[in-house]
Amino acid sequence: MPKISAATVAEHRAQQQAALIGAAIDVLVEQGAAAVTPATVGARAGLARSSVYQYFPSGAAILASIVESSFADADRAVRQALHGLNDPVERIAAYITAELRLAEQGAHRPASALMRADLPPECQERVRELHHQHAAPLLAAITDCGAPDPLLTAHLVGGLLQAAVNVVDAGGDRAATTERTLSLVRAGLVPTTTRP
Repeated sequence: MPKISAATVAEHRAQQQAALIGAAIDVLVEQGAAAVTPATVGARAGLARSSVYQYFPSGAAILASIVESSFADADRAVRQALHGLNDPVERIAAYITAELRLAEQGAHRPASALMRADLPPECQERVRELHHQHAAPLLAAITDCGAPDPLLTAHLVGGLLQAAVNVVDAGGDRAATTERTLSLVRAGLVPTTTRP
């Protein structure tokens, strides 16, 4: 029986899978989606290709796992940030702040690389679906603000947020970028929230 590095076989498998996903994200970001193969990912993680197949049957399966895991982590961070907030402007601010914290941690790297990648059609569709789900709390908060065209407003705020994420990803100061982004968003939303 192979040696395990955890208290149980299940924990060991979870650790190995997490290590493989981490290695796959590095390969994806550095070399692109085409490089995400069991052999390349296994080499990066220090595992034989045959070991990788115990977790993922193909490069496409690895990419699909990156998609699911990246969005699950981001969704969890946003849920925590919004927990207990009722005021829509506060929810928008919490959402933006959480997204920029994730950017500072490098959590947007996989999603950015996936958006640029030539993914299989089923992966592309899943990325779009997960992206819409992830943006849903922002759209809901903007709708609750009373914006006359919530979907358009959400797209515009999303564009501003993406620009801020790019600044932070490139090494820009997160706190200053967050403050400026929130200032611009609040300025655009305040007229709709103060109507009689």
